[in-house]
Amino acid sequence: MPRSHDPQPAGWRVGADIGGTFTDVIALGPAGEVVPMKVPSTPPEYGEGVVTATTAVLSAAGTEAESVVAMLHGTTVATNAILSMSGVRTAVVTTRGFRDVLEIGRLRRPSLYDLSWSKPEPLARRRNRYELDQRITADGQLSPSADADEVRALAGRLRADGIEAVAVCLLNSYIRPDEERRVAELLRAELPEVYVTASVDVSPQPHEFERTSTAAVNAYVGPAVHGYLTRLEAGLRAENVRAPLLVMQSSGGLLDAASVVRRPVQIIESGPAAGVTAVQKLGQLIGLSTVVAFDMGGTTAKASLIEHGEPFVSADYEVGGGMNVARGLSSGAGYPVRAPSIDIAEVGSGGGSIISVDSAGALHVGPASAGSRPGPACYGQGGELPTLTDANVTLGYLSPQSLAGGRVAIHPDLAEKALSTVAEQLGEDIPGAARGAYQVAVSSMTTAVKAVTSERGRDPREATMVAFGGAGPLYAAALARELGIDTVLVPVHPGLFSSLGLLVADTERHELSPYRAEFAEIPALAEEFARLSEKVREELGEDAIVDRLLDMRYRGQRFELRIRVPDGELTEDLLAETRARFHAEHKRTYGRAGTDDLVEPVNLRVRGRQPTPVSISDVLALPESESTTPSTRECRFAETVSAPVITRAALGAAPAPGPMIIEDMDATTLVPPGAQAHRDRFNNIVITWSAA
Repeated sequence: MPRSHDPQPAGWRVGADIGGTFTDVIALGPAGEVVPMKVPSTPPEYGEGVVTATTAVLSAAGTEAESVVAMLHGTTVATNAILSMSGVRTAVVTTRGFRDVLEIGRLRRPSLYDLSWSKPEPLARRRNRYELDQRITADGQLSPSADADEVRALAGRLRADGIEAVAVCLLNSYIRPDEERRVAELLRAELPEVYVTASVDVSPQPHEFERTSTAAVNAYVGPAVHGYLTRLEAGLRAENVRAPLLVMQSSGGLLDAASVVRRPVQIIESGPAAGVTAVQKLGQLIGLSTVVAFDMGGTTAKASLIEHGEPFVSADYEVGGGMNVARGLSSGAGYPVRAPSIDIAEVGSGGGSIISVDSAGALHVGPASAGSRPGPACYGQGGELPTLTDANVTLGYLSPQSLAGGRVAIHPDLAEKALSTVAEQLGEDIPGAARGAYQVAVSSMTTAVKAVTSERGRDPREATMVAFGGAGPLYAAALARELGIDTVLVPVHPGLFSSLGLLVADTERHELSPYRAEFAEIPALAEEFARLSEKVREELGEDAIVDRLLDMRYRGQRFELRIRVPDGELTEDLLAETRARFHAEHKRTYGRAGTDDLVEPVNLRVRGRQPTPVSISDVLALPESESTTPSTRECRFAETVSAPVITRAALGAAPAPGPMIIEDMDATTLVPPGAQAHRDRFNNIVITWSAA
């Protein structure tokens, strides 16, 4: 397989993104042809849907599989392994006395007054956590070193216990990584069939709990990711697609499949990151300063903030906790992961989210989902529980005939039948119950947007919202109005926008070193940055764009902020500017700032990027659409009104008042009463509020 930065010949590039309900693929041809494809996902073997969609899109494009020069993929396989607790039997090997680090964790509760809450079970059970008689002291001395015979004996116990993956997490190993790597190599030699992770290879940082948790997550999902990518590559090769497979990382950059297999913890948020990357590129093209990326699919709704052309990238987050927020007392529900990830807040509200009424008569939407099988009741595939999609069909927002370009038939009678029980429990008519579910979903999704804006000290009213995903454009205008956001953009191919993000994403590598006392001397700090930069360029090429970053905090704090070091030779003035940036970011985020003598660097980071040859402007042409006769549809808002139904191509440059429904092949945009919409020069649907 060629390295990810090797030049590619002209040919087709294919981006494939897996969702809980649909698998989305976009193919980009050498002459700028853009061919979209949307097919139902195929759980549990999601790769089958990717292969099916890829062959279908190439057929629709009229090209051969051999013409594909890049296969780009966003996947939820690692996340699904955590959420469904379907990873392999995992062991942790650690220093004697530290067996219970995962159990003890941190004093964090996601719901402070919920007395029934309990911590998530560790991914490695206590009987599968093993200790070695070795010690790395705080100054890096071995007292004593791990005995090779003890490690080999431990390998025999692991084999007898049926262990399939091992995370090696020795105390203070980030100071002395060679010791931990030696133990890991001994285990690999004795257990070639077992997936072995050394914590210093995935998170070489202080804090034993977070480092151990990250390594345990990596080991737990490693075999699943390896098996999935192996089967996917084999399936693609069977269809003569032999292009290099690159996978989206949580940080928003692509990485070759072989590297992903070694560090699958880097792709936990693979799918959502691709969509944010597409929004980032679109915002840079248009010149938007502050953007809220809002992505709503079949299972979840997600939000992320982009400022000055860059998304927030968190140093750590949680997976498996329902909502991906790891700040202060909001954390504790999932498993901590210390790996670069775009800061994405997520709630369980999607098109397939199930609508229910509790014993107190309160209406709920999600987090349970009907998924793609059986799917919403209106799909006619055996689903009987009411979902948001059923509500949208009943309200007149979605076509009563078909979705996804005619690939999914819609049965409005089944939607109404499923909602009838909810309506009866609420004492409402069916449209009233459906409208209530719509409003509950909007309220739920404000939580995600506030998590990345107001909880970060940012005012959402200063942002433009870019809405995408199969269901995002249906809810974006109502959500924006709730938050005081005055402009919503719905880009072309909104339902496949994450796939489009794969086409325009850069290839990316990250390297990290913990901050050491000798780095207080500028030459030593510059030398370490140079060493990390050289490692990145070895992988990406000498022409890679390299950014230097410092994780910084005030002395005594637990969490850090990531600050970009200005370009140029490292000098005291340059470091003073970096500290000033830290003070400003801390004040903006937390409302206060300290002084230089309190600043404490924690980690050095280097991010390398090899820019993609594809520009976002290459894929924003207006999609071809069949000419349709103008029509209207009865829609329920506060009252029932007749709304025109048009295509994106029929929307003009002059603002037209709502209510209005704009149908694309892959998504439907709702312009509610009181709003207006027009199409800009990049073919975005722009929704604003009419003057009072």
